[in-house]
Amino acid sequence: MSYIKKILKKIMPQQNYEDYWRITVEYTNIHGERFNGTLQLIVDYIDNNDVSIYTSKLFDDLQNIVDAKYPKADKGSIRKSINQFIKLGYINYELKSYHQYTKPFLEAKTKRRRHELFSRILYSNSSLNRSVTENSDTNEINFLIKTLEEVGKLTKKDIEALMLVNISDVKKGYLNSSELNEYKREAKSIDFKMRKYNQVAYLFNFLNKLNDVVFVNDELYFEEDAKHVFGDDYKDKKTARDPYLHRIYKVQLQEECEEIYGNSMCVLEQLSYPILIASHIKSFIESNENEAYDPNNGLLLSRTIDSLFDGRKGKPPYISFNDDGTIIFSERLAEDVKEFWKDYQLENIVLNDERKEYLAYHRALMN
Repeated sequence: MSYIKKILKKIMPQQNYEDYWRITVEYTNIHGERFNGTLQLIVDYIDNNDVSIYTSKLFDDLQNIVDAKYPKADKGSIRKSINQFIKLGYINYELKSYHQYTKPFLEAKTKRRRHELFSRILYSNSSLNRSVTENSDTNEINFLIKTLEEVGKLTKKDIEALMLVNISDVKKGYLNSSELNEYKREAKSIDFKMRKYNQVAYLFNFLNKLNDVVFVNDELYFEEDAKHVFGDDYKDKKTARDPYLHRIYKVQLQEECEEIYGNSMCVLEQLSYPILIASHIKSFIESNENEAYDPNNGLLLSRTIDSLFDGRKGKPPYISFNDDGTIIFSERLAEDVKEFWKDYQLENIVLNDERKEYLAYHRALMN
Protein backbone atom coordinates (compact mmCIF):
# COMPACT_ATOMS: atom_id res chain seq x y z
CA MET A 1 0.00 0.00 0.00
CA SER A 2 1.39 3.40 -1.00
CA TYR A 3 2.19 6.09 1.56
CA ILE A 4 -0.69 8.27 0.29
CA LYS A 5 -3.19 5.42 0.56
CA LYS A 6 -2.05 4.63 4.10
CA ILE A 7 -2.60 8.24 5.10
CA LEU A 8 -6.00 8.36 3.39
CA LYS A 9 -7.08 5.19 5.14
CA LYS A 10 -6.50 6.98 8.44
CA ILE A 11 -8.13 10.29 7.54
CA MET A 12 -10.93 9.03 5.31
CA PRO A 13 -12.83 6.19 6.95
CA GLN A 14 -15.97 4.75 5.35
CA GLN A 15 -18.00 7.88 4.71
CA ASN A 16 -21.58 8.44 5.69
CA TYR A 17 -22.88 11.36 3.67
CA GLU A 18 -24.56 12.66 6.83
CA ASP A 19 -21.07 13.44 8.19
CA TYR A 20 -20.23 16.74 6.56
CA TRP A 21 -19.71 20.44 7.24
CA ARG A 22 -23.15 21.51 8.44
CA ILE A 23 -23.49 25.09 7.29
CA THR A 24 -27.20 25.67 7.86
CA VAL A 25 -28.16 29.34 8.15
CA GLU A 26 -31.31 31.44 8.19
CA TYR A 27 -29.90 34.66 6.70
CA THR A 28 -27.12 35.07 4.15
CA ASN A 29 -27.07 38.85 3.63
CA ILE A 30 -24.50 40.12 6.15
CA HIS A 31 -25.63 43.69 5.41
CA GLY A 32 -29.32 42.92 5.89
CA GLU A 33 -31.48 44.18 8.74
CA ARG A 34 -32.51 40.70 9.92
CA PHE A 35 -28.93 39.38 9.99
CA ASN A 36 -27.66 42.37 11.96
CA GLY A 37 -30.82 42.83 14.00
CA THR A 38 -30.84 39.23 15.21
CA LEU A 39 -27.13 39.41 16.05
CA GLN A 40 -27.72 42.63 18.00
CA LEU A 41 -30.49 40.96 20.03
CA ILE A 42 -28.13 38.11 20.96
CA VAL A 43 -25.32 40.48 21.95
CA ASP A 44 -27.71 42.59 24.06
CA TYR A 45 -29.02 39.44 25.74
CA ILE A 46 -25.50 38.30 26.66
CA ASP A 47 -24.62 41.78 27.96
CA ASN A 48 -27.75 42.05 30.10
CA ASN A 49 -27.94 38.56 31.60
CA ASP A 50 -25.82 36.22 33.70
CA VAL A 51 -24.64 33.71 31.12
CA SER A 52 -21.77 32.28 33.16
CA ILE A 53 -23.72 29.05 33.74
CA TYR A 54 -25.70 27.78 30.77
CA THR A 55 -29.28 26.61 31.27
CA SER A 56 -31.95 25.65 28.76
CA LYS A 57 -33.99 28.58 30.08
CA LEU A 58 -31.35 30.99 28.76
CA PHE A 59 -31.78 29.63 25.27
CA ASP A 60 -35.57 29.52 25.55
CA ASP A 61 -35.73 33.13 26.71
CA LEU A 62 -33.49 34.27 23.86
CA GLN A 63 -35.65 32.41 21.35
CA ASN A 64 -38.72 34.24 22.63
CA ILE A 65 -36.94 37.60 22.28
CA VAL A 66 -35.87 36.84 18.72
CA ASP A 67 -39.32 35.50 17.82
CA ALA A 68 -40.99 38.68 19.12
CA LYS A 69 -38.83 40.83 16.84
CA TYR A 70 -38.51 38.53 13.82
CA PRO A 71 -41.36 35.97 14.00
CA LYS A 72 -40.94 32.65 12.27
CA ALA A 73 -43.28 29.85 11.27
CA ASP A 74 -41.74 27.44 13.79
CA LYS A 75 -39.22 27.18 16.63
CA GLY A 76 -36.76 25.36 14.42
CA SER A 77 -36.31 28.44 12.23
CA ILE A 78 -35.82 30.63 15.30
CA ARG A 79 -33.14 28.29 16.67
CA LYS A 80 -31.46 28.24 13.26
CA SER A 81 -31.38 32.05 13.15
CA ILE A 82 -29.52 32.03 16.49
CA ASN A 83 -27.30 29.00 15.86
CA GLN A 84 -25.98 30.46 12.61
CA PHE A 85 -24.06 33.06 14.60
CA ILE A 86 -22.43 30.33 16.71
CA LYS A 87 -21.46 28.49 13.51
CA LEU A 88 -20.08 31.63 11.87
CA GLY A 89 -18.06 32.52 14.99
CA TYR A 90 -19.79 35.72 16.12
CA ILE A 91 -21.16 34.09 19.29
CA ASN A 92 -19.48 31.42 21.38
CA TYR A 93 -20.79 28.07 22.58
CA GLU A 94 -23.54 28.18 25.25
CA LEU A 95 -23.94 31.95 24.69
CA LYS A 96 -21.11 32.62 27.14
CA SER A 97 -19.49 35.42 25.16
CA TYR A 98 -18.98 36.84 21.68
CA HIS A 99 -16.02 37.43 19.39
CA GLN A 100 -13.96 40.59 19.95
CA TYR A 101 -14.96 41.81 16.47
CA THR A 102 -18.69 41.16 16.83
CA LYS A 103 -19.53 44.60 18.18
CA PRO A 104 -17.25 46.39 15.70
CA PHE A 105 -19.05 44.43 12.96
CA LEU A 106 -22.42 45.68 14.21
CA GLU A 107 -21.08 49.24 14.41
CA ALA A 108 -19.44 49.19 10.95
CA LYS A 109 -20.43 52.17 8.78
CA THR A 110 -19.52 50.69 5.40
CA LYS A 111 -20.01 47.38 3.59
CA ARG A 112 -16.27 47.17 3.01
CA ARG A 113 -15.57 47.34 6.74
CA ARG A 114 -18.30 44.77 7.43
CA HIS A 115 -16.77 42.38 4.90
CA GLU A 116 -13.35 42.79 6.50
CA LEU A 117 -14.65 42.00 9.98
CA PHE A 118 -16.80 39.13 8.71
CA SER A 119 -13.67 37.60 7.14
CA ARG A 120 -11.69 37.90 10.37
CA ILE A 121 -14.44 36.34 12.47
CA LEU A 122 -15.14 33.50 10.04
CA TYR A 123 -11.45 32.63 9.59
CA SER A 124 -10.53 32.77 13.27
CA ASN A 125 -13.58 31.50 15.15
CA SER A 126 -16.14 29.74 12.94
CA SER A 127 -17.04 26.08 13.34
CA LEU A 128 -19.79 24.88 11.05
CA ASN A 129 -20.82 21.93 13.24
CA ARG A 130 -21.09 24.05 16.39
CA SER A 131 -24.39 25.16 17.94
CA VAL A 132 -25.60 26.76 21.17
CA THR A 133 -25.75 23.34 22.85
CA GLU A 134 -23.05 21.40 20.95
CA ASN A 135 -19.45 22.53 20.96
CA SER A 136 -16.87 22.02 18.23
CA ASP A 137 -13.30 23.27 17.94
CA THR A 138 -12.88 22.47 14.26
CA ASN A 139 -12.55 25.48 11.96
CA GLU A 140 -13.55 24.37 8.48
CA ILE A 141 -12.98 27.74 6.79
CA ASN A 142 -9.44 27.90 8.17
CA PHE A 143 -8.89 24.36 6.84
CA LEU A 144 -10.27 25.32 3.43
CA ILE A 145 -8.03 28.41 3.18
CA LYS A 146 -4.94 26.40 4.14
CA THR A 147 -5.84 23.79 1.51
CA LEU A 148 -6.14 26.62 -1.01
CA GLU A 149 -2.65 27.76 0.01
CA GLU A 150 -1.37 24.23 -0.59
CA VAL A 151 -2.99 23.49 -3.96
CA GLY A 152 -3.18 27.02 -5.45
CA LYS A 153 -6.82 27.03 -6.55
CA LEU A 154 -10.03 25.18 -5.71
CA THR A 155 -12.75 24.23 -8.16
CA LYS A 156 -16.33 24.00 -6.99
CA LYS A 157 -16.02 20.21 -7.01
CA ASP A 158 -12.94 20.55 -4.78
CA ILE A 159 -14.91 22.67 -2.32
CA GLU A 160 -17.83 20.24 -2.29
CA ALA A 161 -15.39 17.39 -1.60
CA LEU A 162 -13.79 19.28 1.28
CA MET A 163 -17.17 19.34 3.01
CA LEU A 164 -16.79 15.58 3.60
CA VAL A 165 -13.48 15.90 5.47
CA ASN A 166 -13.40 15.24 9.19
CA ILE A 167 -10.70 17.82 9.73
CA SER A 168 -9.95 16.77 13.31
CA ASP A 169 -8.33 13.66 11.78
CA VAL A 170 -6.05 15.70 9.49
CA LYS A 171 -3.31 16.84 11.84
CA LYS A 172 -1.43 18.98 9.34
CA GLY A 173 -4.50 21.17 8.87
CA TYR A 174 -5.02 20.89 5.10
CA LEU A 175 -5.24 18.43 2.19
CA ASN A 176 -2.77 18.10 -0.65
CA SER A 177 -3.90 17.52 -4.25
CA SER A 178 -3.77 13.71 -4.06
CA GLU A 179 -5.83 13.60 -0.88
CA LEU A 180 -8.30 16.10 -2.29
CA ASN A 181 -8.81 13.96 -5.39
CA GLU A 182 -9.73 10.98 -3.20
CA TYR A 183 -12.45 13.01 -1.51
CA LYS A 184 -13.70 14.22 -4.90
CA ARG A 185 -14.18 10.61 -5.93
CA GLU A 186 -16.01 9.94 -2.67
CA ALA A 187 -18.28 12.98 -3.12
CA LYS A 188 -19.13 11.86 -6.65
CA SER A 189 -19.85 8.28 -5.58
CA ILE A 190 -22.46 9.39 -3.04
CA ASP A 191 -23.81 12.27 -5.20
CA PHE A 192 -23.03 14.62 -2.33
CA LYS A 193 -23.76 17.92 -4.06
CA MET A 194 -27.33 16.91 -4.89
CA ARG A 195 -28.02 15.47 -1.45
CA LYS A 196 -26.81 18.60 0.33
CA TYR A 197 -27.33 21.35 -2.23
CA ASN A 198 -28.51 23.94 0.33
CA GLN A 199 -25.44 23.57 2.51
CA VAL A 200 -23.16 23.67 -0.54
CA ALA A 201 -24.85 26.87 -1.71
CA TYR A 202 -24.49 28.48 1.74
CA LEU A 203 -20.76 27.71 1.78
CA PHE A 204 -20.23 29.21 -1.69
CA ASN A 205 -22.26 32.23 -0.62
CA PHE A 206 -20.03 32.94 2.37
CA LEU A 207 -16.79 32.24 0.50
CA ASN A 208 -17.86 34.99 -1.91
CA LYS A 209 -17.92 37.40 1.03
CA LEU A 210 -14.38 36.70 2.25
CA ASN A 211 -11.64 39.27 1.71
CA ASP A 212 -8.61 38.39 -0.44
CA VAL A 213 -10.17 35.37 -2.17
CA VAL A 214 -12.16 35.47 -5.39
CA PHE A 215 -13.99 33.16 -7.77
CA VAL A 216 -12.80 33.46 -11.38
CA ASN A 217 -14.29 31.12 -13.97
CA ASP A 218 -15.83 29.09 -11.14
CA GLU A 219 -12.47 28.52 -9.42
CA LEU A 220 -11.43 29.97 -6.06
CA TYR A 221 -8.12 31.86 -5.96
CA PHE A 222 -6.33 34.14 -3.60
CA GLU A 223 -6.90 37.58 -5.08
CA GLU A 224 -3.18 38.18 -5.55
CA ASP A 225 -2.86 34.91 -7.48
CA ALA A 226 -5.90 35.74 -9.62
CA LYS A 227 -4.29 39.06 -10.61
CA HIS A 228 -1.10 37.23 -11.56
CA VAL A 229 -2.94 34.62 -13.65
CA PHE A 230 -5.65 36.76 -15.26
CA GLY A 231 -4.30 40.32 -15.08
CA ASP A 232 -5.78 43.39 -13.44
CA ASP A 233 -9.12 42.92 -15.18
CA TYR A 234 -9.81 39.57 -13.48
CA LYS A 235 -12.87 40.95 -11.68
CA ASP A 236 -14.45 41.90 -15.00
CA LYS A 237 -14.28 38.40 -16.43
CA LYS A 238 -17.83 37.21 -16.99
CA THR A 239 -18.73 33.59 -16.37
CA ALA A 240 -21.66 31.72 -17.85
CA ARG A 241 -24.60 30.90 -15.64
CA ASP A 242 -23.70 27.91 -13.48
CA PRO A 243 -26.46 25.34 -14.13
CA TYR A 244 -25.94 23.63 -10.78
CA LEU A 245 -26.10 26.81 -8.71
CA HIS A 246 -29.05 28.04 -10.77
CA ARG A 247 -30.86 24.80 -10.03
CA ILE A 248 -30.22 25.29 -6.31
CA TYR A 249 -31.50 28.86 -6.62
CA LYS A 250 -34.75 27.70 -8.25
CA VAL A 251 -35.23 24.82 -5.80
CA GLN A 252 -34.86 27.26 -2.88
CA LEU A 253 -37.59 29.47 -4.36
CA GLN A 254 -39.81 26.41 -4.82
CA GLU A 255 -39.18 25.30 -1.24
CA GLU A 256 -40.05 28.78 0.01
CA CYS A 257 -43.42 28.58 -1.78
CA GLU A 258 -44.07 25.10 -0.46
CA GLU A 259 -43.36 26.26 3.09
CA ILE A 260 -45.66 29.30 2.74
CA TYR A 261 -48.44 28.04 0.48
CA GLY A 262 -48.10 24.26 0.60
CA ASN A 263 -47.24 24.07 -3.10
CA SER A 264 -44.90 25.50 -5.72
CA MET A 265 -46.74 28.40 -7.36
CA CYS A 266 -46.53 31.91 -8.81
CA VAL A 267 -46.16 34.14 -5.75
CA LEU A 268 -48.24 36.91 -7.32
CA GLU A 269 -51.13 34.96 -8.84
CA GLN A 270 -50.86 32.07 -6.35
CA LEU A 271 -51.57 29.56 -9.12
CA SER A 272 -49.65 26.31 -9.55
CA TYR A 273 -48.64 26.58 -13.20
CA PRO A 274 -46.81 23.55 -14.68
CA ILE A 275 -43.95 25.87 -15.69
CA LEU A 276 -42.68 28.57 -13.34
CA ILE A 277 -39.78 30.99 -13.81
CA ALA A 278 -37.18 31.67 -11.12
CA SER A 279 -37.15 35.36 -12.00
CA HIS A 280 -34.25 37.51 -10.85
CA ILE A 281 -35.08 40.86 -9.26
CA LYS A 282 -31.63 42.28 -9.91
CA SER A 283 -30.80 40.75 -13.29
CA PHE A 284 -28.28 37.92 -13.51
CA ILE A 285 -25.97 39.91 -15.76
CA GLU A 286 -25.87 42.82 -13.29
CA SER A 287 -25.40 40.61 -10.22
CA ASN A 288 -22.20 39.43 -8.63
CA GLU A 289 -22.04 35.68 -7.95
CA ASN A 290 -23.46 36.05 -4.47
CA GLU A 291 -26.43 38.06 -5.75
CA ALA A 292 -26.92 35.87 -8.83
CA TYR A 293 -27.74 32.78 -6.77
CA ASP A 294 -29.26 34.45 -3.71
CA PRO A 295 -32.90 33.25 -3.42
CA ASN A 296 -33.80 36.62 -1.89
CA ASN A 297 -32.92 38.05 -5.31
CA GLY A 298 -35.70 36.04 -6.90
CA LEU A 299 -39.42 35.48 -7.18
CA LEU A 300 -41.14 32.38 -8.51
CA LEU A 301 -43.43 33.74 -11.24
CA SER A 302 -45.60 32.59 -14.13
CA ARG A 303 -44.30 33.16 -17.64
CA THR A 304 -46.69 36.07 -18.12
CA ILE A 305 -45.66 37.91 -14.96
CA ASP A 306 -41.98 37.18 -15.56
CA SER A 307 -42.22 38.74 -19.04
CA LEU A 308 -43.57 41.95 -17.47
CA PHE A 309 -41.24 41.94 -14.47
CA ASP A 310 -37.98 41.11 -16.26
CA GLY A 311 -36.41 43.83 -18.41
CA ARG A 312 -35.80 42.41 -21.87
CA LYS A 313 -32.77 43.25 -24.02
CA GLY A 314 -31.79 46.18 -21.85
CA LYS A 315 -35.28 47.70 -21.73
CA PRO A 316 -36.75 48.62 -18.34
CA PRO A 317 -39.37 46.31 -16.81
CA TYR A 318 -43.09 46.88 -17.28
CA ILE A 319 -43.95 46.23 -13.63
CA SER A 320 -42.26 46.36 -10.25
CA PHE A 321 -43.43 46.17 -6.63
CA ASN A 322 -43.56 48.53 -3.67
CA ASP A 323 -42.40 47.37 -0.26
CA ASP A 324 -46.04 46.63 0.64
CA GLY A 325 -46.35 44.33 -2.40
CA THR A 326 -48.55 46.56 -4.55
CA ILE A 327 -47.73 46.70 -8.25
CA ILE A 328 -46.07 49.66 -9.97
CA PHE A 329 -46.90 49.96 -13.69
CA SER A 330 -44.75 51.43 -16.43
CA GLU A 331 -46.32 54.16 -18.56
CA ARG A 332 -45.40 51.98 -21.54
CA LEU A 333 -47.94 49.35 -20.46
CA ALA A 334 -51.40 49.35 -22.05
CA GLU A 335 -54.26 50.55 -19.85
CA ASP A 336 -56.28 47.34 -20.21
CA VAL A 337 -53.29 45.34 -18.90
CA LYS A 338 -52.94 47.72 -15.93
CA GLU A 339 -56.65 47.37 -15.21
CA PHE A 340 -56.43 43.57 -15.27
CA TRP A 341 -53.51 43.35 -12.81
CA LYS A 342 -54.12 46.38 -10.58
CA ASP A 343 -55.62 44.46 -7.64
CA TYR A 344 -52.88 41.84 -7.45
CA GLN A 345 -50.07 42.22 -4.92
CA LEU A 346 -47.33 40.22 -3.22
CA GLU A 347 -48.06 39.09 0.32
CA ASN A 348 -45.97 40.47 3.18
CA ILE A 349 -44.66 37.01 4.05
CA VAL A 350 -42.77 36.99 0.73
CA LEU A 351 -41.29 40.45 1.31
CA ASN A 352 -38.39 39.90 3.69
CA ASP A 353 -35.90 42.70 4.25
CA GLU A 354 -33.29 41.29 1.88
CA ARG A 355 -35.84 40.98 -0.93
CA LYS A 356 -36.99 44.55 -0.34
CA GLU A 357 -33.42 45.74 -0.90
CA TYR A 358 -33.37 44.03 -4.29
CA LEU A 359 -36.81 45.43 -5.14
CA ALA A 360 -35.56 48.95 -4.41
CA TYR A 361 -32.91 48.36 -7.07
CA HIS A 362 -35.54 46.99 -9.47
CA ARG A 363 -37.89 49.95 -8.97
CA ALA A 364 -35.12 52.34 -9.93
CA LEU A 365 -35.09 50.72 -13.40
CA MET A 366 -38.72 51.69 -14.07
CA ASN A 367 -39.67 54.62 -16.26
